[in-house]
Amino acid sequence: MPDRLQDYNFLHRHAATDIFQADFLAQVDPKAPLSSLRENYWRPANASTLNRMLYMDWKTTLHDNDLVKVNRMCEMAGIEVCYPLLDQRIIDLSCRVPSPDKLRGQKLRWFYKQAMADFLPEPIINKSKHGFGLPFGIWLKDHEPLKQMAYQAVRDLGKREFFQPDFLEHAIKMHQTVHAAYYGELIWILMMLEFWFVGKGY
Repeated sequence: MPDRLQDYNFLHRHAATDIFQADFLAQVDPKAPLSSLRENYWRPANASTLNRMLYMDWKTTLHDNDLVKVNRMCEMAGIEVCYPLLDQRIIDLSCRVPSPDKLRGQKLRWFYKQAMADFLPEPIINKSKHGFGLPFGIWLKDHEPLKQMAYQAVRDLGKREFFQPDFLEHAIKMHQTVHAAYYGELIWILMMLEFWFVGKGY
């Protein structure tokens, strides 16, 4: 931990020199993202493995990613959003719950389900987990105008001084032929990066 959590990361399945141009790599530390995860994982003092994982998830998934996106998008839409389960009193309580009560074998969210058993209906308590990710890779495969827009943006990104154009073409090919959902996420990230550059006038 936390290295094994990154096994599924497509950027770790290729050498950095295959992804990025040499001049760009010379200006950055390719090991910095994993070093940051390791730092967050080991930051809590005298914590269990589970609590270290939870803390890292709070920091990198909630604080650095999900809440930023939700807050900014809701702000742009004029919507005020709040997070009742992130109330400081609930956070403090969660930190006092012993690790064995947070996870009972393979029973996920066991403590939360027990606490809510007399409050939430049974179908909600025992519903299967549903992800929040958009099936962008599948949409991209089946919708030609979206595909053309996304692929063009990725190829335009290849004209900048950061990525190896061959890697970007490889990502497009993998999306088309191997795993649309998995590589669709990479296409989305690359597309949005190019749109960000264009929006900033670069």
